Amino acid sequence: MGAPRTNGRQRAASATLSARLVRQVTLAADPKGEIAARFDGHSLALGKFSAATAGRARALRAGLPLGSLSSERRSIEKELGSLVRRLARHGLLEYCLERSGTEQVVIEPQVPDYWPCMARPDEADILALSRFAYMRRRGNDFVLESPRAGALFRICDATIAAAVATLSVPRPVKELARQGGFAGLALLGLLLDCRILFKVDPTGGRGPRWAEGDDELVLWDFHDLLFHARSSEGRHANPLGGIYPYSSAIAAPPAVRPRWPGKKIDLRKIAHSPPPSRAAKLLRQRHSTRSFDDRRPITLSELARFLDCVARVQSKFDSTLGDGDAMVTYAARPYPSGGGSYGLELYLVVDKCKGLARGFYHYDAGAHALVPIGVRAAEVDALLAGARLAMGAQAAPQILITIAARFARTSWKYSSIAYALVLKDVGVLMQTFYLMATDMGLGGCAIGISNIDLFAKMTGIEFHVEGPVGQFALGREMKARSSDA
Repeated sequence: MGAPRTNGRQRAASATLSARLVRQVTLAADPKGEIAARFDGHSLALGKFSAATAGRARALRAGLPLGSLSSERRSIEKELGSLVRRLARHGLLEYCLERSGTEQVVIEPQVPDYWPCMARPDEADILALSRFAYMRRRGNDFVLESPRAGALFRICDATIAAAVATLSVPRPVKELARQGGFAGLALLGLLLDCRILFKVDPTGGRGPRWAEGDDELVLWDFHDLLFHARSSEGRHANPLGGIYPYSSAIAAPPAVRPRWPGKKIDLRKIAHSPPPSRAAKLLRQRHSTRSFDDRRPITLSELARFLDCVARVQSKFDSTLGDGDAMVTYAARPYPSGGGSYGLELYLVVDKCKGLARGFYHYDAGAHALVPIGVRAAEVDALLAGARLAMGAQAAPQILITIAARFARTSWKYSSIAYALVLKDVGVLMQTFYLMATDMGLGGCAIGISNIDLFAKMTGIEFHVEGPVGQFALGREMKARSSDA
């Protein structure tokens, strides 16, 4: 796709978008035509293809122009396109935009189903840089990214970084096209598709913050949305979880902090305290359970009691912000919440529960009821498999509780600290889960990873509107407990 004419001169060379294998991936074809992708000691079967397709697929090492896959008449292009799509779904491709043989940007997918699409801006469109977009150094690279984007852009040409920076002020496309070093409509289209750029309505009177997205997005601060997207699974391609990245370079920090200098007051010598209360005993008995007794699964009656005690709405009341100001409704629950927001929701993936069918449910805390949500069985399996992997367990939990946040409930009131307050709420709710499970003779385990992109697909809710911020495994504990936490 070429750029518009500049000062009456010849149209600039058109840009080419190519797909290529990420560096550590290779393709291997056996004599029967089975093609597999190999990376990091793993092999992923991609299916059976013709010898001609296997030959053409070798071009994916250096780069295969996506335009060459557009033919509907030749079966080899269809077959090759199918292979490329399969590789893309597994995150094994990156995309290069080049002009006149020179790389402009390399696009690195951050979500599994990313496919580069070029939106087509008109010359009259006014474009601006998203307030969530940022550029930074990553190793020896310079990257442009956003928590809302499905991909990040590795900048190969410094003039592109400079051109993007000028869009901190909204500018019409025709003005961009007249400036030297214009990046081209192809790049603008890719950035628009990833929501790193957005179109500004010149007639809108509320400013760019309101023009960029819905009212829920308006309430997000930059650092909060970035932290949410990058500290959860689903919207980035970074290493994630307990992988001990610095174990070979730095010794493990001490389990207990070294004491401060000075004379200590030994509390063990203080007069004997009264016997511990029931609450104190529960705190000391609390532990994490990673193995559940599937021969005696949790019952619906037990689940109902558990939810009633940890999350059911206890009371409601209204309050105004001031004389004649907005009315706010509060719904108190058994655990504390910052500012009384209570923006957390519980979604249950049920694998084994006596009296309750396997599936995905929302807990209606006001009505004390479970509402089934229609999802694919594969999505339920994926959530349970992720929980099993995160716990390092042999089997999936009987029930997986996903704690989701309605972010606007907190960010409508608080600035700069909204997401931090949400996470504090999650912490106290998890401890409430632990204590109630212990009291009921059940087992539970907090899980620190949740897939925000999968949750969005299952619920149909945008990740910035409502999304997972924690998970908790619940079920009947195996009598022989092998690990504590």
